[in-house]
Amino acid sequence: MRIVVASGKGGTGKTTIATSLALAAGEGVRFLDCDVEAPNAALFLAPQLTERKEVGILLPVVDENICTHCGRCAEVCEFHAIAMIGKKTLVFPELCHGCGSCTLLCLEKAISERLEVMGVLESGPTPAGIDFAQGVMNVGEPMAVPIIRELKKWQRFGLDTAENHRLLDQQFEIRDAPPGASCPVVETMRDSDFLLLVTEPTPFGLHDLKQVAEIARELGIPAGVVVNRDGIGDNAVEAYCAEAGLPILLRIPMERRFAEAIAQGQTLVEVAPEYREKFLLLLTKIQGYVQETMA
Repeated sequence: MRIVVASGKGGTGKTTIATSLALAAGEGVRFLDCDVEAPNAALFLAPQLTERKEVGILLPVVDENICTHCGRCAEVCEFHAIAMIGKKTLVFPELCHGCGSCTLLCLEKAISERLEVMGVLESGPTPAGIDFAQGVMNVGEPMAVPIIRELKKWQRFGLDTAENHRLLDQQFEIRDAPPGASCPVVETMRDSDFLLLVTEPTPFGLHDLKQVAEIARELGIPAGVVVNRDGIGDNAVEAYCAEAGLPILLRIPMERRFAEAIAQGQTLVEVAPEYREKFLLLLTKIQGYVQETMA
């Protein structure tokens, strides 16, 4: 079961919820930190990163000695990463999404591909037995989606086998999504089974919850809400959830001890062990919603 923990904005406690959920799920859970621009789940789960792999996209390389400048590659590129200027084929790497259409459809086979490294994938076990992996995007790169896509596909120890896929399908996979409601968030959500939306009961929290909830609706993925810092703000988030049919699955009160512990790199279930049972109950609720949806 693939669970994505997301929020419409940063600072709502998304990673706090994701890491605590993973610790409650126990040994063998798979954790993916998909916030590749600023991954920080490792600060709380303390993995020993033993595997590393460079990732990126395949950029087109045009052989001008073979190219007939027919313009077909420019026509099929929906991102306008290739242009024809007279008898010259121009490639704009910053616009390329690495889809490979130009290479596939070049009748003269004048286009080859080279790997443009955009970041790295890292993985390893945590002291709690969690199978941890994260993506780290190189500074200055414009697109996070290719790294997230590769992170989701990267199998433990690099073994892309039928047996490994079977084992992965039997375990929980928790994805810590990037903040916001942009393309990296959508890519993290794709092919997931449930979206756990973390918000806070404030006008800003409500505004951004609506954005990410709309994405969940468009993708057709069941979702539930965790209200963090419960007790501040107003009741507008609760009213919206009732109107939108979004179940509030967990409430975490605003307490100073939580903030102090998180600032020191501790997880919620470490500073408040009583919450381990609450997160286990949360997992049970999520399983119920997923089974109901599948039925």
